[in-house]
Amino acid sequence: MAYIDINHLTKDYGKGHGIFDISLEIEKGEIYGFVGINGAGKTTTIRHMMGFLKPDEGSVTINGLDATKSSAEVKRYVSYIPGEINFPGNTSGEEFLKEQIYLSGRGSWERAQELSDLLQLDATANVRAMSKGMKQKTAIVSAFASDADILIMDEPTTGLDPLMRDVFLDLLKEEKQKGKTAFMSSHIFQEVEEVCDRVAVIRDGKIIDIIDMKTIRYNKNKIYRMEFKTPEDFERFLGLGYELSQVKKDDLQVFVQINDKEINRLILDLKAFDLVYFKEMKVTFEDYIIKAFKEEI
Repeated sequence: MAYIDINHLTKDYGKGHGIFDISLEIEKGEIYGFVGINGAGKTTTIRHMMGFLKPDEGSVTINGLDATKSSAEVKRYVSYIPGEINFPGNTSGEEFLKEQIYLSGRGSWERAQELSDLLQLDATANVRAMSKGMKQKTAIVSAFASDADILIMDEPTTGLDPLMRDVFLDLLKEEKQKGKTAFMSSHIFQEVEEVCDRVAVIRDGKIIDIIDMKTIRYNKNKIYRMEFKTPEDFERFLGLGYELSQVKKDDLQVFVQINDKEINRLILDLKAFDLVYFKEMKVTFEDYIIKAFKEEI
C-alpha cells in the first residue's frame, strides 16, 4: 500500500465545481507535486487529505489510516501549511510556535529558532500584525520544526521573495534526505521541477496527467537552436531533412528537434556548415504546463 493513497476521491459542489474520481499514490520518502490553475481542485483535495472535508465518494488513507475517520490519529504523522494562513489568538510568533510544538508532541524550540534565523523571521512580532510573507514564514517554521513524517503544503511559498523561496526548497531537500514525505501544491513551475519526484496535473477537478520529473530533467528528445552565417548554408541545411520545430528565415535560424541517439549524426553534418550560433533549448516543466493549459492561458 502507498504511504498516502487517494482512491477515487470525489466531492461534487455542483455546476462542474469540485473534484472527480481522483486517484493518486504517494510513496514514502517522495516529494509529490500538485499543479493546476486556480479553482482546479488543489485545495479541496488537500483538505480531504487533512480530514477537514468528508468525500462524497472515495477515500484518502495516510500510513494505512483513513484520513476522515481517523483524522486525529493521522495528524500525529502530518504537518500542514494551509493556503490561507490565519493564526488563532493574539500572541507573538514565538508563543504560537512553542504552543504548536507542545500540542503536536514533536520537534523542538531549538529547531524552530534555527529555522527562524534561516528564513529571517522575527518571531517576537505579533501574529496579527505580521505581513503575508512573515505569516508564511511562521507557518513554514511551525511545519518543519515539528519533525513530522509527512508534510502536506498548499502553496507554501506564496508571499516569499526569491531568496527565501530558495531557502525553503533547500529545507525541503533536507527533509527528503531524512526520509520524510511531502505533498505540495504550487503555481511556481520552476520550484516544482527542482524538488519534486512526481507531479500530478489537475484540471477542472480531474487528474489529466502524472509526470515522472526525470522525463523532464533528463529528456532524451532535445531542441537545438542554430544560426547560419550565410543564406546558402541555411538553405542547404534545410535540405537535409531534419525535423524542425521552427524556422526563422530572416534570421537564418532553425530549431531542430532530435533524439539523443541522433546527435552524433547532427554534429557530423554541421561540420560542413559555418555556424554563428548553436545552443540546446532546455525543455522545462513550465513548457509542458503551458502546452497542457494552452486554452486557459
